[in-house]
Amino acid sequence: MSEIETKLSAARTRLILDKPFLGALVLRLPMLQADPGWCRTTATDARAFYYNADFIDALSLEQTQFVLAHEALHCALSHFARRLHRDKYRWDIACDLAINPLLIAEQLEPCPGALHLVEFEGMTAEEIYPCIAESEQMETHDQHLYDRAEANAGGSPGGGGDCPNDGPAAERAEPQRQAPRSESDSGESPAATQPAPLSPTEQERLAVQWTQRLAGAYQQALQAGRMGGELGRVIGHLLQPRIPWRMLLAKYMTATAREDYNWARPSRREGDAILPSLRSSELRVVVGLDTSGSISDEEMRQFISEIDAIKGQAHAHITLLACDAVLAADGPWIVEPWEQLRLPRAFTGGGDTDFRPVFEWVEQHDARCDLLIYFTDAQGAFPNHEPAMPVIWLVKGKAEIPWGQRIQLN
Repeated sequence: MSEIETKLSAARTRLILDKPFLGALVLRLPMLQADPGWCRTTATDARAFYYNADFIDALSLEQTQFVLAHEALHCALSHFARRLHRDKYRWDIACDLAINPLLIAEQLEPCPGALHLVEFEGMTAEEIYPCIAESEQMETHDQHLYDRAEANAGGSPGGGGDCPNDGPAAERAEPQRQAPRSESDSGESPAATQPAPLSPTEQERLAVQWTQRLAGAYQQALQAGRMGGELGRVIGHLLQPRIPWRMLLAKYMTATAREDYNWARPSRREGDAILPSLRSSELRVVVGLDTSGSISDEEMRQFISEIDAIKGQAHAHITLLACDAVLAADGPWIVEPWEQLRLPRAFTGGGDTDFRPVFEWVEQHDARCDLLIYFTDAQGAFPNHEPAMPVIWLVKGKAEIPWGQRIQLN
């Protein structure tokens, strides 16, 4: 085994011991030495980890851990399948800006050239992408080989090939273009030529495979008590089921509704037969609205409209409470099952977020509440104790909740 291979194996072993989640993902990537003619540093195509031996030789062991984990996260987060219509250059930049802060937060030492901007911390690649202009002068430290840019994408005259930085920045990246791959080199080593982009079938298969690997590594690390921090929060959010929130909300509301068949013995004057009758009673629902500014008026209107559509089916009596740090002075708003529920007014965001006033109001007014639904970003002060009533949190964002049923606003 060469010194470079020993170094890579040592870095991988240390990841397995110190960062078992990242180590489990790195184990899934075969490590192949690449021809420096096409690989400047490191690269991945979701099939393998490719490296330039001179680049790895210049890194410390800690930086080598970083580059291994970096490529593994590209694969595990399915960046190769999430680009869709987006420009390749801007997407590659966004992916690196999303991954690197997670690794730095895990106390891994970034390699030279690794992109990291504080303003993008905690954001996904999709959230970062619109902030990246075509004229940006940033470059990724690695190569993303899973696809190639479309011809003339974004108005670029070139776009199409094997260059790691093709796309709208083609002119800017021209000095770094590598020599085209040569078929005559194919027998020199396993990675002598740059691998071909993923086919649609390969992309679909690898996306499923890497999601399964991600879930498995997450569960193992979680059970071992080694899955926390920002990385644990992001992965937990990604692995949540992507069921439309409207469907989940309707499911939980109708499940709480008290409608059932009554098999009680009838009056003797009605005869001897015992036939079922439908028994129905009013469902009393308290709806909390977070008006601290994180939820837009349009999102509130959509939420209220959905509650209005469901409440007729569930025969629900609605009490609407608006709250940021304190309850809105002109509330609550009470709506019977046969009345239309509307957003009472436009709320001006501001102040801190405190969920306790809504729960205190329910307790103080001795309101018979069968279900409480709170629409929020879940970033605020929670009550110390879980109430006796069931609580559904419809959450915009990635924040976690201490108790209750969480529904992600997709």
